[in-house]
Amino acid sequence: MDYVVFAFLSAFFASLVSILAKMGMKNVNSNLATALRCIVVVAFSFLMAFITTDIQAQFSALTYKTMLFLILSGFATGASWMCYFHALKIGNVNLVVPIDKSAVVITMLLSFWVFPDEKISLLKILCIILIAFGTFLMIERKTQKTSKRRKSAIIFAFFGAVFAALTSVLGKIGIEGISSDFGNAIRCVIVLAMAWIIVFFGKSHTGIKNIDPKSGIFIILSGIATGASWLCYYRALSQGPASVVVPIDKLSILFTCFLSWLFFKEKLSKKSFTGLILIVSGTLLLLIC
Repeated sequence: MDYVVFAFLSAFFASLVSILAKMGMKNVNSNLATALRCIVVVAFSFLMAFITTDIQAQFSALTYKTMLFLILSGFATGASWMCYFHALKIGNVNLVVPIDKSAVVITMLLSFWVFPDEKISLLKILCIILIAFGTFLMIERKTQKTSKRRKSAIIFAFFGAVFAALTSVLGKIGIEGISSDFGNAIRCVIVLAMAWIIVFFGKSHTGIKNIDPKSGIFIILSGIATGASWLCYYRALSQGPASVVVPIDKLSILFTCFLSWLFFKEKLSKKSFTGLILIVSGTLLLLIC
């Protein structure tokens, strides 16, 4: 059950990413902030890969199939990041994060289809329903008027969730036969390349000189937190079923809601709080499936 511990650690670090990233993007283009964060993540990932694995042996173990799925996972991750962090920049944390966590439902459904050993059951179906309905409650707020900015945040967050689900499934296939730390490092390089291509294509790289020290520190810290979360997440994914690891990782919503209240004074309505309880209940039930 070591994968459960790593999944919970991944959730904790993931909650820090959302808060630190929003602080770092206050006066910075979201794509540029993501690209800068990727540099820290790649450095952190390769450092851990050198410490925990034999890099030369891992390169020898790479197959065309492994590389293909790592590359696809990297592209999916990059797309997910771009959508998620843009949504986070323009929307409230308590609005964006629950939508992002809905990726767990998509991931579970894909896992049942792609991985034959991950069997579906009535209890797992109940968990999916609880998580999906809880997410819906956290998104729909009667007390908040719908604006174009809020609609955009919801759309970007939703696409971020879809790409995040693809990341998990493609990533699990990609790390078969190699170390999860090494696979994660390779995937991070793909994300880094994709992020900077988008930055230069959008000409947002010119904003680097305008980044203030405070924003820079938060971007670096969010990169470190991202690296730590990914290392724990893919270690868990390499040892346990995706249909269990992914939901535990999404429990980061608990920490995130608390931290968003602490730092941004974002409060949950009764409806949103009920949704949060349903999401957590459905996630915890997966541990006994």
